[in-house]
Amino acid sequence: MDAMTLLHERSSMGKLMGPPPSPEQLEVIYRAALRAPDHKELRPWRFIEFSGEGLSRLGELFAEAEFREDPHVGDAALDAARKKPRRAPMIIAVIAKVTPDIPKVPKIEQVISAGCAAHGILLAAHAQGLGAMWRSGKYAFDPTVHKGLGLAENDEVVAFLYLGTPGGRHKPLPNHDIDDYVERWD
Repeated sequence: MDAMTLLHERSSMGKLMGPPPSPEQLEVIYRAALRAPDHKELRPWRFIEFSGEGLSRLGELFAEAEFREDPHVGDAALDAARKKPRRAPMIIAVIAKVTPDIPKVPKIEQVISAGCAAHGILLAAHAQGLGAMWRSGKYAFDPTVHKGLGLAENDEVVAFLYLGTPGGRHKPLPNHDIDDYVERWD
């Protein structure tokens, strides 16, 4: 797939099946992530892979977050939280490893850099015929989840990237009018 086709046709795939990406596919994925723009070469990223039992452990962490938020939460909500990671055979959590007080590299720039690394993962997955979905939601911001993932005080979860074999059809890509998004100062 050529680069322009990849950039123009990448789309999220909500239905994912096994198998998870192979070690060879993951190497390509991480090499793409590590090319993200990175002011002062801080490498403000960390990636946590979840597959197999790791998905169950992540689900337990999500359920713990639900319980800590509301100790009276019902069993159905806890079970739903436990099942969320099982929507794909692999999840990669993209973490912004923020180094505070770096001259000329504010926190937001480091977080955006990690976001670019996440986008690189999505593009590399799509280029290899894999399906992927960027999810965040409340668990990305939950202190229980942060603690369970071993995050430092300044770290942020940028994305939970669900990866696998496409299990459904690609939705038709919408056509957007570029002029709706571009302001030109000639």
